[in-house]
Amino acid sequence: MRILYLLLILAALAGCAIFGDDKEDETADWSAEKLYAEGKESLESEYYTNAVEYYEKLLARHPFGAHAQQAQLDLAYAYYKNDESASAVAACDRFIKLYPDHSHVDYAYYLKGLANFNTGKGLTERYLPVDPSQRDQATASKSFQDFSELVKRFPKSRYVKDAQLRMTYLRNLLAQHEINTAHYYMRRGAYVAAANRARYVVENYQRAPAMPEALFMMAKAYRVLKLDDLAKDATRVLEINYPDHPGINELKSLRISD
Repeated sequence: MRILYLLLILAALAGCAIFGDDKEDETADWSAEKLYAEGKESLESEYYTNAVEYYEKLLARHPFGAHAQQAQLDLAYAYYKNDESASAVAACDRFIKLYPDHSHVDYAYYLKGLANFNTGKGLTERYLPVDPSQRDQATASKSFQDFSELVKRFPKSRYVKDAQLRMTYLRNLLAQHEINTAHYYMRRGAYVAAANRARYVVENYQRAPAMPEALFMMAKAYRVLKLDDLAKDATRVLEINYPDHPGINELKSLRISD
């Protein structure tokens, strides 16, 4: 019985050797130069999964070699193009930490912002009309901070112009998300929370397209809460700056007097 048992174990081990995952690594004897060249070629050919594999092996085997700095940046970009946003952000953070004075560290900040900018954007959102302000805005906020850091640290960087355009978009997106949340609270009778969300937009996103709606939401919530002085102030600012806003008539129907 014991012999049979041993034979079964040996047969299982032999099967693992034949059909298992211990596939020989063809890159085992490759030099750092060859790994880098293959990674670069894969990146240029848009074979991003292959590029990630080559760059990861290069950095694991030669972390301080001649190609390490550029490979770290290229790996971050390969992650980004391969829809591995979290890995791209982590790779950018490593580069920034290891090489804070590198001539291309501004690109690491920019790429980090791009990676957070695109986090969670699947095929549906990319090709169908989906309101992005309805999504969770945690990564949008991080992206705004990344681009802001780039602009502050490297005002002459070639990436600043695009970063500023994206910051404007993100700023408007974050403001609209606050308004969506304010509407949600209003529908459920949470008027204090609605007013606070709208006030946050007024105080932090003054040039955003959501500004007039924020003033309207503030005035309406304050009126329902019988905070008439605050309601009058918000209504007056709305009428002066956005006299054609359709919510003004609704506010008048609530008898908010001057």
